[in-house]
Amino acid sequence: MLSEKALELIKELDRSKDGKLPAFNEDIIRKVLEEMNTLFQQNQRDVGEAAAGEIRYFPSIHLRHAALDRNKRCLLAYLYNRLERIRAMRWEFGSILPADIRANLCEPETQWFNRYNKNLASYMRSLGEAGGLDLTQDTKPPKNLYVEVRCLRDYGEWEVEEGDTVVLQKDTTHYLPLAACHHLIRQGVLEQVE
Repeated sequence: MLSEKALELIKELDRSKDGKLPAFNEDIIRKVLEEMNTLFQQNQRDVGEAAAGEIRYFPSIHLRHAALDRNKRCLLAYLYNRLERIRAMRWEFGSILPADIRANLCEPETQWFNRYNKNLASYMRSLGEAGGLDLTQDTKPPKNLYVEVRCLRDYGEWEVEEGDTVVLQKDTTHYLPLAACHHLIRQGVLEQVE
């Protein structure tokens, strides 16, 4: 049956929606590409006949062309959805994927993941002051805009907002805006009290 193998790829990917990434199915992709090549060659031959005035070839040409389009859409959907899952895993697991997931990637996917890592790291370094901003750290919005923090070392006066200052001394606790004190938490001056 036409496009059966291409549909099998989509079903395989759909069955693994539990967050796992199935192994790249190079064998079925090769079979789909061979089928597409065969259909294309048959269409080329029949188009030559149809150009000579043989209208009986038109229905088979249209059928094979539709099968070619379906195969192409299935292959593109398979590849696109795999890349989308790999991108989501970068945000979930960080810059190093677990070994079982890495084993399921093909070489071009591994290269894409490495380039995505470099681009994301470069972008994060370009944001914010000095050390950049880690976008992967807080992927969900905070429940509160203010957090309770404990001062780990003497820091001195610190301007929280326009004109408001706080004296940060070791072992004192404060209720401060998360956005304002986030960089001090990263520097180790403050620690968030849970």
